[in-house]
Amino acid sequence: MGGDDRIVYLDNAATSWPKPAGVADAMAAFLRDSGGNPGRSGHRLSIAAGRVVAEARDAVAEALGVGDPLRVAFAANATAAINAALFGVLRPGDLVVADGMAHNAVARPLTELGRMGVSVKWIRCGRDGSIDLAHAEKLVRGTGGRAARLLVVTHGSNVCGSLAPLGELAGVAARHGSTMLVDAAQTAGIEDVGLDSLGDAMVAFTGHKAMLGPGGTGGLAFSRDADIGRVRPFVRGGTGSASDSEDQPAFMPDRLEAGTANGPGLAGLAAGLGWIAGNGGREAIRDRERRLTEALVSGVAALPGAVVYGPEPGRPRCAVMSFTLAGWSCSELALALDERYGVLCRVGLHCAPRAHRVLGTFPDGTARFAPGPFTTEADVERALGALAELAAEGGRA
Repeated sequence: MGGDDRIVYLDNAATSWPKPAGVADAMAAFLRDSGGNPGRSGHRLSIAAGRVVAEARDAVAEALGVGDPLRVAFAANATAAINAALFGVLRPGDLVVADGMAHNAVARPLTELGRMGVSVKWIRCGRDGSIDLAHAEKLVRGTGGRAARLLVVTHGSNVCGSLAPLGELAGVAARHGSTMLVDAAQTAGIEDVGLDSLGDAMVAFTGHKAMLGPGGTGGLAFSRDADIGRVRPFVRGGTGSASDSEDQPAFMPDRLEAGTANGPGLAGLAAGLGWIAGNGGREAIRDRERRLTEALVSGVAALPGAVVYGPEPGRPRCAVMSFTLAGWSCSELALALDERYGVLCRVGLHCAPRAHRVLGTFPDGTARFAPGPFTTEADVERALGALAELAAEGGRA
């Protein structure tokens, strides 16, 4: 089966590739035609740059289900947005509850906040990555009349693809007066978030995955019911507004957007979201990716010595699946897939050791396939054929 130099890219959960051609074109056009500093000057190049940023903000708001685009604050990535939310809201003595599938982008800041006097509790999850809603309710309710200030939810697992029921979890948060923070790094741009329908909620998103934009883009978005005034600015500095004051502006998005925006990146982000809208929209692309993912799940599960982790076939999931293959270590498996078959995947703990403890795959981790909008049925067949050959070989671990 070897000898073909064609690449089968199944690592879209790390970053989407290839990007639509318009992404690079939009980034180059920004540098060529709109190279001013957005919001900092009144000349034509600054105004053109500001228009690009505004278009990106509008596109992100539509993708997340936010009626007011000014409730979207851009940041370098989802990790920066999560830190801005956690350190901006939580104070010593507060209770925060998070789910057990959390990425280190959530777990590491919470570990540090725990050292600073914040009480951190973790929701039990099933071996399929599902959240124990009864346990979530109990933890968020708290004790002694002290409910959780924040409920932090992983919308889509970057390890096994499990999807959290945002509506039900929003109900848990609402019953106890808690704010919900959604880590949508794996889902924003393709799954329906419906932020304005989630009550008092925030969503951290990244631009370089399902939104098909470049790295260095992302941000924090607020529902219409969220009290943004409770979020202390994590970074303070120039905004081009209220320059007569040395206090950070209280209004959005300036409250959380100090410093020069990543204009080229946001131009690319808007182009990525525009490509999605022009190619059937989120629902059509999502349905196709799920079909490909289900084909990978069923195909891998049928191989001798293979174990697939995460939701059962037919259960809600995003376009991520994880597995192990008897006789092969994860690292040796990935190397063979890459060098011998041109199949690119990610292996190990995926920056989510808690999730792997839930799945029972810690400390070795798993191999992960994540199709994207440019993945074809032929790519899936090639990947499954490669694994079948490796399974027959029996490995060398």
